[in-house]
Amino acid sequence: MNKLLFIVFAAFSAACSDTTPLPADPQATPETRALYRNLFRIADEGVMFGHQDDALYGHDWKYEEGRSDVRECCGDYPAVFGWELGGLETGADRSIDDVPFAEITRLLCAAYGRGAVNTVSWHPQNPESGASAWDGKTSTAVSSILPGGANHAQFRLWLDRLAGFFVGLKSADGTCVPVLFRPFHEHTGSGFWWGEAQCTPDEYKALWRFTVEYLRDVKGVHNLLYVYSPDLYRDAEHYTERYPGDEWVDVLGLDAYHRPQDWDFLSGGERMLSTLQRLGHEHGKPTSFTETGLEGIPDTAWWTRRLLPVIRGKGLSYVLVWRNAHDRPTHFFGPWHGHASEPDFRKFAANREQPVLFESQLPDMYH
Repeated sequence: MNKLLFIVFAAFSAACSDTTPLPADPQATPETRALYRNLFRIADEGVMFGHQDDALYGHDWKYEEGRSDVRECCGDYPAVFGWELGGLETGADRSIDDVPFAEITRLLCAAYGRGAVNTVSWHPQNPESGASAWDGKTSTAVSSILPGGANHAQFRLWLDRLAGFFVGLKSADGTCVPVLFRPFHEHTGSGFWWGEAQCTPDEYKALWRFTVEYLRDVKGVHNLLYVYSPDLYRDAEHYTERYPGDEWVDVLGLDAYHRPQDWDFLSGGERMLSTLQRLGHEHGKPTSFTETGLEGIPDTAWWTRRLLPVIRGKGLSYVLVWRNAHDRPTHFFGPWHGHASEPDFRKFAANREQPVLFESQLPDMYH
């Protein structure tokens, strides 16, 4: 569907609907509200393809203007760009991946200017130990940053710095750039200090609600959509065990990597994404496959033989694969020119059974 038809369809749908989807922030900017509506609508057209750090670096390059591993394989940029803010909370000027935040800001705003969608993850350091987000040795880190906790003032400072970053995302005409913000992800696992083994369900919910409330109501950040994205989960009850409530969440997601030694991607992915689709309908939320991939892509037909069957017919707004590290030759999850899976990725990108959308194929997502 071209952009004009999409806009006409969107206007007609809004006029005929008794309820227009509204984000968790009642004061969300017009562009943020439009993006939220269009996350529902785009799923009827296809699944947007996303890639983490795509514009920053690739398999064997770094900071080369205009480059993109995805674009070099299929001729188009991803529809969704993923970015990482870990390290910002400390006041550093570079992320945990050694990327200048100024460069993230510039390229994120450029992606918005071309019509793409931006999503941000955040791996903050452990507030008790000062070690990385992956330091999950204690069970008191979350409680320590909640109101009344020993590290609560520090956490507020962290959020102040996040707020400064988000309100500083401006387009050329001064518009605040909308962002899908995905904090405290993969919490059904125990890989991070906010994980299942590191805090109680009530503590996690309180952490989420305080974060949203502080950014939205105290700091006046109104260009965010909040994405809830657990790791592998058993069933709907497990998925929603730490769910903070519909009024605090905009998008339901899933982070699930293909690790053949741990689980079957086809059957497990089918089960979890089908459940996610049902939960999206029940809660009135768009859904997305917020992180996935097979590290090193040893299966050269992975895109059409594994990922495509799993996402087919699931009503997803987008699917995002993780980054292609420039300094770790085997640490990549997206396609790159010359890799053995490149021909299969082109088939994946061109398939019409389950359309996969790239940047130039997007309608106007912000109006």
